[in-house]
Amino acid sequence: MNNPSAAATSSSTFKGYRAIEQKVKGSLNGRKRAESRFVIFGIGAVAVAVSLVFILFASVISKGLPAFWQTQIELDIYFSPEVVQVEPPPVESNFESPAEYINARQKWVNSLGFVNFNALMVDAVAKHIPEAADSPRSAIALITSGERFALRDYVAEDPSIIGKTVRLSLLTDANVDVWLKGNIDRSLPDEQQQLSATTRQWADQLYEKGVIKNKFSTALFMNPDSRSSLAAAGLAGAFMGSLFMMIIVILLAVPIGVASAIYLEEFAPKNKWTDLIEVNINNLAAVPSIVFGLLGAAVFILWFKLPLSAPVVGGLVLTLMTLPTVIIATRSTLKAIPPSIREGAMAVGASKVQAITDHVLPLALPGILTATIIGVAQALGETAPLLLIGMSAFVASIPSTPFDQATALPVQIYLWQGNELRNFFEGRTSAAIMVLLGLLLTLNSIAVVLRKKLETRW
Repeated sequence: MNNPSAAATSSSTFKGYRAIEQKVKGSLNGRKRAESRFVIFGIGAVAVAVSLVFILFASVISKGLPAFWQTQIELDIYFSPEVVQVEPPPVESNFESPAEYINARQKWVNSLGFVNFNALMVDAVAKHIPEAADSPRSAIALITSGERFALRDYVAEDPSIIGKTVRLSLLTDANVDVWLKGNIDRSLPDEQQQLSATTRQWADQLYEKGVIKNKFSTALFMNPDSRSSLAAAGLAGAFMGSLFMMIIVILLAVPIGVASAIYLEEFAPKNKWTDLIEVNINNLAAVPSIVFGLLGAAVFILWFKLPLSAPVVGGLVLTLMTLPTVIIATRSTLKAIPPSIREGAMAVGASKVQAITDHVLPLALPGILTATIIGVAQALGETAPLLLIGMSAFVASIPSTPFDQATALPVQIYLWQGNELRNFFEGRTSAAIMVLLGLLLTLNSIAVVLRKKLETRW
């Protein structure tokens, strides 16, 4: 006979198992849904970040890429002796000292400054547009003002070209460049245009004839900044200033930072003084960069009387700013080396110094190089501390030493961004940003490659 009580007990037990199973399934489903939501949110966050980066790069590239090409006018310049009326250049003789010859040569070069080189360019334009001879002001407005100094330099370098015709490619005026590229509204009335109606008409005619062409701009990379000849403004001065500063940072921040990290991590006793030093190093890494600019202006310029707006001061300021990054990153790399490496080296008779220099440092080298390059790349993009030590000043020459006045790439971007000729310098600014980003990406790529190449497994 069936036992009713046993059947009831079995039924209630089965129902209990079913309830537990349903609860477990519900819990698992809930966790799976939570995991799915987390994955979706993570993918969404990554997608948003990548989209913003893509928009940033697309905006910079779309504006900056056309600035690497610039309108230039090809003219057959006749260096007429009637216009270039100067004495023959001095010839060095055995009866004068080198200083006397240099002085005479400089006087002759200075006499070229009185030559009307604009007349040569107007005559060359008149070969294509005869009306230009009657309107020299409109004709010379086609060419940037700095090109007359380029013609002067041609004569100074090779006086034999006087009386000859030379085909030269000259930069057009910045307003002509934006007009031909369509960066200005052509429907604006004449009083709102930067160029006269005649100059605009001649620019279009010469562009259609192929006399004015859009060519790759070497001036962007070979020339320093310019305010009198905006079309000739370039990044050469800022690039050299940044190069000198990075050399100083590498020569100072890297050995000092690595040596400090090795001492603190491997040799320094663990007491309150080393704890205080470590806390201050960590705090310095979080100090805003503009504070280092104030420190540099007060110490290096006011106390040590170093020249204002010089790469040597910028390099010292960036060294102070980079040191905490190098120290912290190097210490983290040293901590990652297993203690067994040190113990094994000392077990076979090596001293502590030998264990560190011969065994630990070679293994830590990839991380140290990565920390160094990342620190230098961070310093390369800094602007705020450089503004406070005067590197925002206009410098129209390329520095030859770290003590010459100069600017830097990020500061040059800042200066161009505020230029009143927005139609021309907006693209120029984006092009400079592309150059700076290219340098930063190159440095970071080198760090990745070196880390992969030198990485040692233990």
